[in-house]
Amino acid sequence: MKFSPRFRFVAFLSVALLLMAGCASEERDRKLILIAGKPSHPPLMHEFRAGCLLLEKCLQDIDGLTVEVHDNGWVDDEATFEDADAVVIYSDGGGKHPALQGDNLATLQKLIDRGVGYGCMHYGLEVPPGRANDQFQDWIGGHYENMYSCNPIWEPRFDSFPDHPIANGVKPFAITDEWYFNMRFKGGVEGNEPHRDGDFSFTPILVAKPSDDVRDGPYVHPKGPYDHIISASGRPEAMLWVVERPDGGRGFGFTGGHFHMNWGNDDYRKIVLNTLNWVAKAPVPSDGIASSVTEEALAQNLDDKPPRKKN
Repeated sequence: MKFSPRFRFVAFLSVALLLMAGCASEERDRKLILIAGKPSHPPLMHEFRAGCLLLEKCLQDIDGLTVEVHDNGWVDDEATFEDADAVVIYSDGGGKHPALQGDNLATLQKLIDRGVGYGCMHYGLEVPPGRANDQFQDWIGGHYENMYSCNPIWEPRFDSFPDHPIANGVKPFAITDEWYFNMRFKGGVEGNEPHRDGDFSFTPILVAKPSDDVRDGPYVHPKGPYDHIISASGRPEAMLWVVERPDGGRGFGFTGGHFHMNWGNDDYRKIVLNTLNWVAKAPVPSDGIASSVTEEALAQNLDDKPPRKKN
């Protein structure tokens, strides 16, 4: 049987469209890269590698998300960035920040330009004055600045959350940590209220009001107090915030993460797991990401550090 050229063309086009639809329906997993910093601080503090591996384990069964953990402050082969959807750094900061080593800042800028998500946790939020300040404000909304921000150890209570996927399933909680506040936010804003600037949006997620005793210090370093921190008495402060950038990418800053055992708190852990999923543009379940962590799991993968000397 012979078919007309028109019939053959229509049949070919129909098959091609069906194949394209099938490929589109098989969307690949989102890829999240967690970069853990080098060993730092006494045992059970700044356990970047153990913390990242614990979070990876909690995310391993999440549909639509693949997680890679790289330690020692960077990836072994930058080819892994080629299909990355988000990069998160949990590390020391300041002049030792992984983003400031070698050509890493330029590498990150290329990722940001193509809409890759970016986040920093705890000390990884600090960059020195005059170095990468504009980039961090553009990429994640703000950063820690020495002698402008402060780092007391205190116990904020988080009683309410915005209507945002990151808060899905999270119940009110309070936990002691080295919670930084008074970040250097983009545009000079205080950072405790959601706001939009063109195609850039900022949403605070964890907000609490430090007491005057917390503002008076001592801070971890330098011990303070700082006059501008004291003069802001009564002001709520953001300690987890998220941004959506004009390039289509997402970003976040999380100031907690000093004490490793805090990952054992279900709501503390859940809100970070939700954030990691969200920054990679993977859907967050309506009840948030469920996980359980045992004391045995918390004790795994700890850095080999000498015990803290007693005075």
